[in-house]
Amino acid sequence: MSEQPLLVASGLGRRFRGLTALAGVDLTLRRGEALALLGPNGAGKTTILSILADLAGRHEGQLEWRADVERIGWVPQRPALYGRLTARENLELFAKLERRPEPTAVAAKLIERADLAEFADRRAATLSTGTLARLNMCVALAGAPRVLLLDEPTATLSPDQRRRIWSWIGSLQEDDGLALVFSTQLVGEAVAAADRLLILADGEPVFAGTGEELTARAPDTAVADAAEQAFLDLVDAE
Repeated sequence: MSEQPLLVASGLGRRFRGLTALAGVDLTLRRGEALALLGPNGAGKTTILSILADLAGRHEGQLEWRADVERIGWVPQRPALYGRLTARENLELFAKLERRPEPTAVAAKLIERADLAEFADRRAATLSTGTLARLNMCVALAGAPRVLLLDEPTATLSPDQRRRIWSWIGSLQEDDGLALVFSTQLVGEAVAAADRLLILADGEPVFAGTGEELTARAPDTAVADAAEQAFLDLVDAE
């Protein structure tokens, strides 16, 4: 028998001031899997992540986490850190808030895994954008989550910084079985990093499948551009 999914959601919907912001969204997520949420601004990506993180309620649909998913890590697009504290102090604080035993050791391990040793005792307010992105992820990992929710985690990063972040995330998936749901507007990033894609337009799903299945929707386009063209065709059709 296959392992029970960590997450099963069906028919998720949410309204804002009487307007439909999200409708008819189905999701499943398994251990070690990455699901990408794609779509233009206002498509509903952050709304889905907020519902999954229990930061916003839903008005329709069912949402069930597996019983052993006790912690979910939330990585907002803007780093949620204390600028006057050092990187190490931030991690120790959040480990304490998550009631982890030996928060000093937890912080030290995260610093090592994220290659933050040279920045560990610098105040967060002085760190570069790329370093802050890694520290922001470490904060979410301080609670030892089974699932990580990331809202456009590489939106402000350069290509080399994106590559570094995704290399680290890949090692977390492989070593720890961490599952991901992340939003992005970068089609290439989604195809490269995710096992499955969910494309939204105006709050509704317009595609669910693999990167290969998305690419196959634009057979007359050069391979390098096929996924991007298929994405544009889907969202422009709405």
